[in-house]
Amino acid sequence: MKRKILLFISIVLSVLINISCHVRNDEISDKHEIHFISSDKELENAFNWAKQQALSYRGDSLDPVGPWYEAALPGRYAFCMRDVSHQCIGAEILGLDKENENMMTKFAANISESKKWCSYWEIDKWNKPAPADYANDNDFWYNLNANFDVMYACWRLYNWTGNKMYIREPVFVNFYKKSINEYIKIWKLGPDSLLFRSENLNVDPSVTERKFKHGCGLASYVENVPELAMSTDLIAAIYQGHITYSKFLEVTGRAEESVKYSQIAEKYFQFLNETWWDSTANLYNTYCTSDGSFGKGEGETFLLWFDILKDKEKINRTIEHLTSKTWNVENSSYLPYLLYINGYWGKAYEYLLYCSNPATERREYPEVSYGVIDGIVQGLMGVNPDAANQIISTLHRANKQSTSRLKNLPVLGAFIDIIHEGNTKSSITNNSEKEYTWRAMFAGSYQNARCGNKLLPVNTEKNLQGDDVTYVDYLLSPGDHVEITVY
Repeated sequence: MKRKILLFISIVLSVLINISCHVRNDEISDKHEIHFISSDKELENAFNWAKQQALSYRGDSLDPVGPWYEAALPGRYAFCMRDVSHQCIGAEILGLDKENENMMTKFAANISESKKWCSYWEIDKWNKPAPADYANDNDFWYNLNANFDVMYACWRLYNWTGNKMYIREPVFVNFYKKSINEYIKIWKLGPDSLLFRSENLNVDPSVTERKFKHGCGLASYVENVPELAMSTDLIAAIYQGHITYSKFLEVTGRAEESVKYSQIAEKYFQFLNETWWDSTANLYNTYCTSDGSFGKGEGETFLLWFDILKDKEKINRTIEHLTSKTWNVENSSYLPYLLYINGYWGKAYEYLLYCSNPATERREYPEVSYGVIDGIVQGLMGVNPDAANQIISTLHRANKQSTSRLKNLPVLGAFIDIIHEGNTKSSITNNSEKEYTWRAMFAGSYQNARCGNKLLPVNTEKNLQGDDVTYVDYLLSPGDHVEITVY
C-alpha cells in the first residue's frame, strides 16, 4: 500500500513539473486575426496603423484578376513585381495567402519568349498588363531585377507557409528555369558580360515609334540615372536568383545539380567585390553608365535585401551610409527589417516610427505599411520559419525591459502566439494540429535554459556581426504552450 502511495505521489509530481513547462492550450480563436501587443505603445500604434492601412489595399477577389492587393502606385489598381516581392511576407502575416498565391502565379504564368523571357512588370485588377507600363510585347517597361526578385519572394513564401506549390507547380518551375537560363542569356547577364552589354539591348531598331524608349530591360531598380548600363542592385538580384534556384533544386531532391548554381552565384559575389567596391570612399559604387563611368546612388538598399554582403565591415559601412541620408519611402520601407536582422536595432526602431508617422510624406504608398508589419514580425520579434525542417525560430530584438506579443500569427500552416519578455524569456503557443520545432533564440551567451523546472540543453553561435546568440530547440506538440528562460 505504501509503495502504491509513493508511486502515485511520484506520478503527480511528474505531471505537475511537466505542466509548468508544457501546457495544453485549447482556446483557439475562431477569428484568426493577427494582433501585436507591446509595452511600447508607439510600436503597438505603428503596427495597428500598418495593419489597417495594408488591409485597405486588399482587392476584391471577384475582380477579373482574382484575389489581389495593391502593390504599385495607388490609383492604378495594380500590382508590380518589385512591390509584391517586397510586400508578400507582410501580406502573409495579415492573412493574404490566397492573394499571394494568385499574384505570384500571374507573374510566373506570363513569362514568354516573345517578351524575351520577361513577364508583365505590372498587372491590373482587370487581369491585363497595366497600360502605364505596357504597349505590346516589343514595347514595355521592365526592370531586369524583377525575375530574380520574384524567385526570391517565392522561396521566402515557401519557407513562411510550407506551401509546396511554390517549389513544385509546373508554372513556377518553368519560370525559375527560364529566368536562370534563357533570360540570363538573352539579356547578357552572365558574370563575364555585365560590363560589356548594351544599355538598349533587345530593342528592335526597325521600330521607330516607342512608348518606352529605355524602359524595356532597364538594368536596375533605380530609374533616374541617365545612360545606366549596369548596377550593383541587379548584380545582387542575379546573385540571389542563383542562390534561390540552388535551394529550390536542393529541397526538390536535386542536390548535385544545386551545387552548380551556388557556384555560379559565387562568381557574381566575387565580381561585385572585385569591381564595384570603392576603397577610397570605402563604399560600393552602385551604377555604371554606358561610357564606363561608375557612380553612387540609392541602390545600396538592395545589396542588403538580396543578401549578397558577407563582410562585416562592408555591411556596416553600407548601413552607416544608408542611415546617414534621407531616402524616398520605398527605400525607407525596406530598412526596419534589414536593420533589425543586421544588428542595428536602434536605427530599425527609428525607421519603424518614421514610416508610420503621419508627418512622413507618402506613407500611404503600399510598400510602407507592409514594410512596417514585416519589420515588427520578422525584425523585432525575429520570426524566421524553415519549411523544409519544420522549424520556427524567434529572437527578441529589443531592449531588456520591453515586452512584445504576437497573437494569431499565421506561419507554416499554424496559428501561433509568441511573447518575448525582455531578452531572456520567451514563450510560444502552438494553436494547430501539427508538430513543429521551436528554435527559441536569445541575443548573448547564456549557459543555462529552463522550461518550468526542467533544464534544457543550450547552443551558442555567432551571427554575421560576430555577436553571440544562444538558442534552444524544443519540439512543440499540437496545442502546446511552452516558456523558456535563459540565464
